[in-house]
Amino acid sequence: MLTLPKYPYERLEPMRAKAALLEGGAVDLSVGSPCDPPSPAALDALSSPDTGGATRGYPTSRGSSAARHEVAGWMERRLGARVEAEQVALCIGTKELVAGLPAWLHLRDGSRDTVLYPELAYPTYEMGALLAGLRGVPVPVGEDWRLRLDAISEADAERALLLWVNSPGNPAGQLEDLAAAAAWGRERGVIVASDECYAEETWQGQPRTILHHGSGHDGMEGVLAVHSLSKRSNLAGLRFGWYTGDREVVKFLQEVRQHAGFMVPGAAQRAGAAALGDQAHADAQRELYRERLVRLREILAAAGVDAPMPGGGIYIWAPAPNGDAWAFTELLAEKAGLVVSPGEFYGRAGERHVRVAAVAPMERLELVASRLGAC
Repeated sequence: MLTLPKYPYERLEPMRAKAALLEGGAVDLSVGSPCDPPSPAALDALSSPDTGGATRGYPTSRGSSAARHEVAGWMERRLGARVEAEQVALCIGTKELVAGLPAWLHLRDGSRDTVLYPELAYPTYEMGALLAGLRGVPVPVGEDWRLRLDAISEADAERALLLWVNSPGNPAGQLEDLAAAAAWGRERGVIVASDECYAEETWQGQPRTILHHGSGHDGMEGVLAVHSLSKRSNLAGLRFGWYTGDREVVKFLQEVRQHAGFMVPGAAQRAGAAALGDQAHADAQRELYRERLVRLREILAAAGVDAPMPGGGIYIWAPAPNGDAWAFTELLAEKAGLVVSPGEFYGRAGERHVRVAAVAPMERLELVASRLGAC
């Protein structure tokens, strides 16, 4: 019988209770759940008459032609990656794809049994391997939190089915060398899946994608890019994500998911397509995240912590005083009413840090600042 670990964020309930005791209540920045209004274009699409029958009939598993064409257009406009609509497929948010991808790829190639993922990472990469009954092997990261591909043993590389990269990274905000990851996988016949859901929130340089670094005639053989509207458009509840890249792999996944009944609701497809065309909203949202990250650094400085600005993403990755992340988490909850995530949630490499998500309005951050004397 499979024994699952306790869901990490449930372990923070005592901290939430402590924070709630302060006047004004808790400011919960432990989970990256958007707090701002969604794209107006998406809301208009959701409330418009169902003239095309998007909600009456069964949606296609891979997504409507309109939605996939909008994705392809956005990939070219924002990332400079030319993909055809046939190379795009939707998923029900990206978490379910991350959790399910190892099992589906193992159906495609049963000779390999290992999933490689960063040792500091979103926990669902490891969970996907566990749920598929495969070996999950963490890849060491350097002091800059970037993957150390040279630390992967040849034995693990030979057994590798999949390598996950995440850039901008969660929780540390690092920007990975996507070209190096693609080359590593290509040389060994390993699929490299790049989780790029924070691409719009890239603070150093322009948004980037692994799709520039595959092989074959369209530059995408052996790689997949995974994206979401959750943070870009404040549509986490819509569950609209997509994957694109290697034609053969995308086609295989489309067929598997069609048989399994994975379908983004038709109304969500229509709204997601509308949101992708609303770049003004995404630009404004990106500026909100940037302002909050700057203010969070100032607030943490009042608590004696010098936290760097991330290369990308919506999180401050802060070193805990004396390296005790749980003690720092408790201190912030009791003194400032601030709920953060201890770094061990993202692997043992993070156990001396905490993650702070920029997902509260500025007035709530100022409440925390006043409690810490950071006004």
